[in-house]
Amino acid sequence: MQAYFRRFQQLAEAGTYHELETLPLPQPAYFNWTADIFEGLHVAAHPTKTALVLADDTGTQEITYAELAARAGRLLNFWRQRGVGPGAAVLLMVPVCAELWDTYVAGIKGGQVLIPTASIMTVKDLEYRFGRLLPAVVIADAENAAKIDAAEQALGQRIALKMLVGGPAAERAGWVGFETTAGLPAQAEAAPTRPDDPLFLFFTSGTTGLPKVVVHTHFSYPVGHLSTAAWIGLRPTDRHCNLAQPGWAKFAWSSFFAPLSVGATLVVYQGSGRFAGAPLLAALARERVSTFCAPPTVLRLLILEDLAAYQLSLRECVSAGEPLNPEVIQAWQRGTGLLLRDGYGQTESTAMIYNLPGSAVRLGSMGRASFLYDIEIADDAGQVQPDLAEGHITVRTDTGRPNGLFKEYFGEPERQASVFRHGRYYTGDKAYRDADGYFWFVGRDDDVIKSSDYRVGPFEVESALIEHAAVLEAAVVGVPHPIKGHEIKAFLLLTPGATPSAALAEELFAFSRAQLALYKMPRILEFVVELPKTISGKIRRVELRAQAPQPGAEFFYQGEGARR
Repeated sequence: MQAYFRRFQQLAEAGTYHELETLPLPQPAYFNWTADIFEGLHVAAHPTKTALVLADDTGTQEITYAELAARAGRLLNFWRQRGVGPGAAVLLMVPVCAELWDTYVAGIKGGQVLIPTASIMTVKDLEYRFGRLLPAVVIADAENAAKIDAAEQALGQRIALKMLVGGPAAERAGWVGFETTAGLPAQAEAAPTRPDDPLFLFFTSGTTGLPKVVVHTHFSYPVGHLSTAAWIGLRPTDRHCNLAQPGWAKFAWSSFFAPLSVGATLVVYQGSGRFAGAPLLAALARERVSTFCAPPTVLRLLILEDLAAYQLSLRECVSAGEPLNPEVIQAWQRGTGLLLRDGYGQTESTAMIYNLPGSAVRLGSMGRASFLYDIEIADDAGQVQPDLAEGHITVRTDTGRPNGLFKEYFGEPERQASVFRHGRYYTGDKAYRDADGYFWFVGRDDDVIKSSDYRVGPFEVESALIEHAAVLEAAVVGVPHPIKGHEIKAFLLLTPGATPSAALAEELFAFSRAQLALYKMPRILEFVVELPKTISGKIRRVELRAQAPQPGAEFFYQGEGARR
């Protein structure tokens, strides 16, 4: 595998990504990313190079490749002293901190199964997770340690090893601090892990219901995320910044595997308090960040700033999480001079569809299929759809082509069977493909609106609405209608300074009527102060469909084709 990673790095540096399509990808009997790639390639070649920069508004902490390997080795040896062997589940519930990377590197090397969990999870959320699988080890800060203790007590179960980050463990009964690993050997032997062995359990973001538990392997993530590194355009000389919460799979995508697999430096920005665009932009300039990834939610706030006022060193910029609206791409390019490239993937996969560096980008398109995936638009029966015909985004699984797909849904064989059928993996998303191989997102299966026998994807309507200067974010859903079946409703979050009013609603109705076909335009607008989202920044339209309108915040279209 080292030879493959080296060749990938060479092609990426040269920008000849098309050669990846024909580059043979081996599937060895054993593979351990920490031992074979992180240590075997990068620590061996450049031990003193900075692997991780933790930056906040007061200063930075830097950790080299060799230091990160040593920290992880001591942690793994501590686990082994406490009887934590291969296959043991390790749950992480911490904010951004160096111990996150220690745990990832150690867990991969030791063959443990890692369960990243967002810090915003509640005690009830933890009870649900512990009920599915009680971990052998938990790692948390003081705030989350209290939640874990409460969930243990509610279930009447005890976790064998609880490790506290960022505070004296002696003050919390039953917990030990990371300082207990000091003095242990920095070298640790790697477990003989197979490519198909479980490595990560990710709870999905739950856009349409209760979270699923996705099982990724020692192949699907460490190797599969080479597609993510290609999409970002990462090189060993890059200083990469990705904005993602640790409990989200996208953190593992771009804050771990993509940069560290190519030997780059990761810059992690830790803002204090509520998110603000100016401090982040200042940090990107100060830390000389060259590649940047952020969800559209963040980018919509950044483009409100004077981007040209910052001395940025950016070379490549990408976005994922929700589809990227053309207006955001254009505003970012006006402010930075750089093209913001979109990409598509899931918790169940790595980057599947993207716009590669140097490629011709079509605004509003997700791009083309990754070199690791056979992507086709198919119907319910598995038949490939013609160009421009809407259908399911599917991945061929009957061709033997390696990819970054997950192994299974933990403990849910029926759900597994529902998405793997006809020799395909059904993503649950709808799109169409044009004659040149570009994919155009329509929406989640459950989010596509059926109104008067028309099918309307929310993304197109949302993209039109946010082109209005008063609209910061939009979320579109279908609401019941006695004749049409469903009517299109838009929930709107306004830009700072814009005020909800009947006059603004009329202006937005007229604006959308000019941008969209009559059957696609929203007939109901509701102004909101926030939109419900998952930890990954995806809008939870299922909540919007269920919630009652706020008094005085809802407005109805009165023009042609108005509600009857």
